[in-house]
Amino acid sequence: MEQRFVGTSGLRVSALALGTMAWGSETDADCARELLRTFMDAGGTTVDTAMSYGEGRSEAILGELIGDVVPRSDVVLVSKAGISHRGGKRMVDTSRRAMLASLDATLARLGTDHLDLWLVHTWDENVPLEETLSALELAVSTGRARYAGVSNYSGWQLARAATLSDTALVANQVEYSLLARGMEREVQPAADHVGTGVLCWAPLGRGVLTGKYRGQIPADSRGASEAMGAYVEPYLKGRPTRVTEALLTAAKGLGRSPLDVALSWVLDQHTVAGAVVGPRTTDQLEQILGSSLAPLPDQIATVLNEVSG
Repeated sequence: MEQRFVGTSGLRVSALALGTMAWGSETDADCARELLRTFMDAGGTTVDTAMSYGEGRSEAILGELIGDVVPRSDVVLVSKAGISHRGGKRMVDTSRRAMLASLDATLARLGTDHLDLWLVHTWDENVPLEETLSALELAVSTGRARYAGVSNYSGWQLARAATLSDTALVANQVEYSLLARGMEREVQPAADHVGTGVLCWAPLGRGVLTGKYRGQIPADSRGASEAMGAYVEPYLKGRPTRVTEALLTAAKGLGRSPLDVALSWVLDQHTVAGAVVGPRTTDQLEQILGSSLAPLPDQIATVLNEVSG
């Protein structure tokens, strides 16, 4: 699998990163073990998690596998802090206290003394940006994080943070796919200007761009689940449906899978360093890893840009 630099930094990540949001909820420890082994065997290096995933269960499962399934030195570990869940409620807290406490807990769960990339999970209106950045700066200066970045920041938020931070912000992790191109308006130009790379979450349009939701909602899919149905639903009608149909037509003409075309399109976009995929099963991961990820013919790329723009 291709290894790519993140922004203007020296950090390299695999073109596809293994997302672990479902670990500890939809994906159990045994399945997680197979996912990690399969991903690493295919040349993947980058694994993405967060303290909020499964209220820490994702990190705990991953921590049990590092050193067993794969040496720590072979993994580019990415985690995020700033979002938690208490009593079923989503809480945002990027204060210095909360961020550093979260980092210590993350490292303990993962069984390591450092992260390769630590991200602020989201913008916090209630905490001065300088305070949040000071936590990143301390983490890097003490070696607990090799690189720092942000997640879900808008263009102006990224530019402001990069200007104020004494530590280079090498990445901004945002949603980006043929069904969600909003980041192109501000995030992409800002990232280009400050030298930050973009890591894309939901590059398959929350699963819709695989084509599996065409005309139905599979019973075993996230779209059919009570917990995740609302996450998928916005992409099941209207414009997203037209974009998906165009993608399926293009894939058929190229003799490639829809997910291959969708991922190839994302990875060929300016400032994109990698795409985070979140398979729940080994079958799903094997379909993803079977993708060529080859650049699309100019004519196909142009049509997809026009239909989805």
